[in-house]
Amino acid sequence: MITTESISAIREQVRAWRKKGETVAFVPTMGNLHQGHLTLVKEARERADHVVASIFVNPMQFGQNEDLDAYPRTLADDQHALIEAGVELLFTPTPAIIYPKGMDAQTFVEVPLISTQLCGESRPGHFRGVATIVCKLFNIVQPDLAVFGQKDFQQLLVIKTMVEDLSMPIEIIGVDTIREPSGLAMSSRNGYLSPAQKQQAAVLKQTLDSMALALQAGQNDDEVIRAAQKSIVDAGFKHDYLDIRSAKTFSKVFEENDRERVILLAAYMGNVRLIDNITVKLN
Repeated sequence: MITTESISAIREQVRAWRKKGETVAFVPTMGNLHQGHLTLVKEARERADHVVASIFVNPMQFGQNEDLDAYPRTLADDQHALIEAGVELLFTPTPAIIYPKGMDAQTFVEVPLISTQLCGESRPGHFRGVATIVCKLFNIVQPDLAVFGQKDFQQLLVIKTMVEDLSMPIEIIGVDTIREPSGLAMSSRNGYLSPAQKQQAAVLKQTLDSMALALQAGQNDDEVIRAAQKSIVDAGFKHDYLDIRSAKTFSKVFEENDRERVILLAAYMGNVRLIDNITVKLN
């Protein structure tokens, strides 16, 4: 596997593959990799001739009081895992390479409406940072397709919307959430939890499953949400948000033939913010 922080080196290698008529898949990450990331790489390998990954802890998507400095940097372990997974090219730029003029002077990309809701409301500017870095990485790598996890459902929708609105010739693939044996969605932030907290956090998936069953049984959305909020707080979490949206439009107003919902939540266990979601098909 080639590891480089050079934009020109990435472009040169991708051009060489393209001259042979070969396809390129891209998996952007912030590192501290777990099995969920490696599942994305596996999906990418199945869909393209070559896989490029990136590791960049993006300062633009972190708020002032968030864990940018504390975010785990585990490059050596990540490189080993990506080699084993079959990645051929790894891009590891520094903030100075990505934002040479500094973030205040950086042109940014912002996806309207969806970026200000739920996670966007809780973390102002977060999705501006996500859209900007993903747009830059797409322009650097120029892949045929890119693979993301559905655990970050809202982020995935932001990226899909950006690609559609800006007419980018890139197919966006969403991969099902990978979970720990308890049901807890795999996340780099799970490393902040103690073993006991990880088991306690399993209530999040249990709550989502109960909500899905209640919706399929025809219960009122607001009643389902209130009951779920209580169960999360009773389990020791600090509630951030819990909502039911159209999986297709992300709207709270559902069209007559729109029968697929996504239930999304965010909650704090101590100082650790966890997110999760599931999709539900109504009868």
